[in-house]
Amino acid sequence: MRGANPPHGTYKVQALDRAFAVLDLLGESDTPLGLAQVASSLQLHKSTAHRFLMVLERHRMVERTPNGKFRLGLRLFDFGNRAIEQYDLRERAQPHLRRLVAETEETAHLCILEAARMIYIDKIEPARSVRMITRIGASNPVHCTSVGKAILAFLPEDRTAEIIRRIRFERMTHRTIVTLEAFRVELEKTRRRGYAVDDEELEEGLRCIAVPVLDAQRQPVAAVSVSGPSFRVTAQKLPSIANHLLQCVRGISADMGYLPSRMSRTALSA
Repeated sequence: MRGANPPHGTYKVQALDRAFAVLDLLGESDTPLGLAQVASSLQLHKSTAHRFLMVLERHRMVERTPNGKFRLGLRLFDFGNRAIEQYDLRERAQPHLRRLVAETEETAHLCILEAARMIYIDKIEPARSVRMITRIGASNPVHCTSVGKAILAFLPEDRTAEIIRRIRFERMTHRTIVTLEAFRVELEKTRRRGYAVDDEELEEGLRCIAVPVLDAQRQPVAAVSVSGPSFRVTAQKLPSIANHLLQCVRGISADMGYLPSRMSRTALSA
């Protein structure tokens, strides 16, 4: 019937959709947003946007800055940590990551792709004095991380193109790749040698190397990296570390029920 209000259940679903749209908007913004910005971006009346923000704030999903703008709340961090703890991949990968750290004596990370960023879901450090300042649950852009390049290089072309469209190519150091053309060349280089390298592109003095974890269809579902100071993780050591990484991801894949034989790749070369 024309003009009739939507069923009550339908309204609740729409309200949930809008609430998640608010969270997505705040999560994608580099700075807190004002009420007018939220309403305008989501094409909502200010009163409607305000109502959603108040509910989210009450549940600590959103918090207000001293100047009255809104950003994501710390409760989401708690949820994220719980999700990571429950993530089966993380649990199954840990023995292999420990072995990798023992073999390389450098820090190992396990990461997954979310939009155009890599989420660190596990980290194991060696007993060394110089350690990585990273934390589980944090994220970094795909274009300047070895784990990001490792996944993008082995995704289907259409999926890679979709993610690349979201990249802002922010410069993190003087070595960061900041053009689409150069990034495509880097991905092709990664495909050829079978591993990705972050050569002080995210942080000065830090070099990382990563290999994707592939499933039975040879699709990347995560990436494992070895990271350390560039004076220890030298260019000469990369092929050797890459071989340790490949053994690590083969073990993870096997424990996840994937077929180890499907993980075979071209021989690693420098």
